[in-house]
Amino acid sequence: MNKPLPSYNALRAFVATGKHGNLKDAAAELFVTASALSHQIKNAETILGVQLFKRSKAGLTLTSEGGIIYDDLSRAFSLIQQSIDKLDTHTNSNILNISMLSTFAMRWFIPRLSSFQQQYPDIEVRISTSVHEVNFNQEDMACAIRSGHGNWQGLHAEYLFSETFTPVCNPNIAKILQSPKNLAQHTLLHARLRPDDWQVWFHAVGIDVTIQHEQTFETRNFAIQAAMDGVGIAMIDPSLVAEDIKAGRLVTPFPQTMADKSAYYFVYPQAQANNIHIQQLQSWILQQTM
Repeated sequence: MNKPLPSYNALRAFVATGKHGNLKDAAAELFVTASALSHQIKNAETILGVQLFKRSKAGLTLTSEGGIIYDDLSRAFSLIQQSIDKLDTHTNSNILNISMLSTFAMRWFIPRLSSFQQQYPDIEVRISTSVHEVNFNQEDMACAIRSGHGNWQGLHAEYLFSETFTPVCNPNIAKILQSPKNLAQHTLLHARLRPDDWQVWFHAVGIDVTIQHEQTFETRNFAIQAAMDGVGIAMIDPSLVAEDIKAGRLVTPFPQTMADKSAYYFVYPQAQANNIHIQQLQSWILQQTM
């Protein structure tokens, strides 16, 4: 006679808890509360008539009975996820929604996008820009490019390149700049969300100056355009203005650069690791960083 089966959610709760060894991390993976997870596990134990975990101050460990079913159930859920992922690659498979900062989109991603379209003409990349980090469980996004340290829970984070900063300006202003100390006599441009970049750069290169004129813009993209138009001097990651520097619209008047603590990452939910189109986009982006 077959044993009655616990609910799907109860079995998922068991597998997640067995993987992490504690309710907190398992609950975070499944986006439920630890209390709800504990309730589901107790239901599973009641229905199966066995204790699945040993509970102690150190956390939860599988009992011998729990260990008997853990590996099989873990593989079963992995197969279910793989099957669902195969379905995703056939439903709207030609559309990839990606989120990123507007400046990164305008200055780095879009100028290179035509080469991706040539390589993968059947995939439509739809770009969404926002300053907030996309919530993959609530927003219709397949992937994102984020600036940070690469430690986002539940996400695969592929390192792209580190951020660096240096002053950039149009050629006419560069001609009259004799040393970094002269920067204090000009209007210094920065984005609203990065108000301290100039002071940090001055400190990093060992210069003690008092900034006299500043102008703040909503995004770094506006600051870049203002620098090209001669409004002032912007503090920017040179990788974002590589084409403008190559074309002579902007110059880097000084060799001093500052390495930021953050970097750019291509991220997507770990559950989408087998999505072929995400992998193709990731491969293409990595090629662009070489």
